[in-house]
Formats: sequence, structure tokens, C-alpha cells
Amino acid sequence: MATTKLVVAGDGFSGWHALNDTVMGGRSSAVCRVSSQGLVLEGEVVETGGGFVSCRSPLFSPPLDLSGFEGLQLDLLGDGRRYKLAVACADRMAGLTELIPGGLRWVVEFEAPAGLSSVSLPFAQLRASVRAQPLEGLPLGLPLHFDVARITRLQILHSRFGDDGGANRGFRAGPLHLELRAIHAI
Repeated sequence: MATTKLVVAGDGFSGWHALNDTVMGGRSSAVCRVSSQGLVLEGEVVETGGGFVSCRSPLFSPPLDLSGFEGLQLDLLGDGRRYKLAVACADRMAGLTELIPGGLRWVVEFEAPAGLSSVSLPFAQLRASVRAQPLEGLPLGLPLHFDVARITRLQILHSRFGDDGGANRGFRAGPLHLELRAIHAI
């Protein structure tokens, strides 16, 4: 078994696009640019009316199978903010979790220290979430299960909400600039 697997790097981020709080009436603006160095998320975060910017991958078809790996490593040039990684995966219930408004995502927060760094995010730390609200303890009646063999999308966000639904203690309104050089399965 390989100890690491390159998921995406450099211009392999082609097709990733911005999804900002304007979808819910917010005023933040950010763009995703791709170069040979990787993916750049840059723009202006406005807290009022939403408070998030993001870059997300296109849908993986077929889904990304990371069986045998324990997490993801992000190689990045950070800006000192706290971000979230959101992972979508196909469910084993004929897509019923995608009918949840906002979609079910598995999220984890991470620090993006200023400068070059690598951040390891174990799959075991991912929390089920819909629109920044954790689903733990909610009476949905759905057997929620993160399926590492059926990953359908990845997303990087800077949001005023943390992965627990509370305030993101590393949130800062204003201009931001994050460079994601590569994502590896570890």
C-alpha cells in the first residue's frame, strides 16, 4: 500500500470554481485562479449577510476512491486565517442526503499559517454538517456515514462559522489570499 497519493496539484486544479455567500444574499467576493503553482483563493470577505468565500472542485465522476488512506494533506501558502475543508461523498441511500438543502458535507477546520506549510487532516476528524451546522445529535433518522471510497467533491472555505456551528475564532473580514499547491491522500 502506498503511503501517499497525489490527488491534485498545480494546474490539475482546473475546473475548481468560487462559491461565495452571494448565493444567500451576502456581499463577499472571491475568485479561484489556477496556475502551474496550484489554486489561488483571493477576494474580500464581508461578514454581514453571510461571511464566507470558497473554492470547490467539480464533481468527481467516478467518485474519488481513497480507500486505504487515513486523511488528506494540504500543501499551501497560507495567510494566517482558519479555513475549513468540506468533503462531499456519495451516500448509500440513492442520493437522499443530497436532497438536504445545502447538501451534507463532512468538514474539518484547519489553520493556514502565514507562509508555506503542510496541513494533515485525518478523515476521522471530519464532522457531518449542513450549511455550517453540525448534524451530531439531530433526529434526522439518516444513517450518516463518511465513505472514503466515494468522495464526490472537495471545497476550501473561509467562513465566520467553525465546524462546530459556532464562531470561527480565526475569521477575519477583509481581503484574503490563500494558495493551495497540492492535495495528497495520506
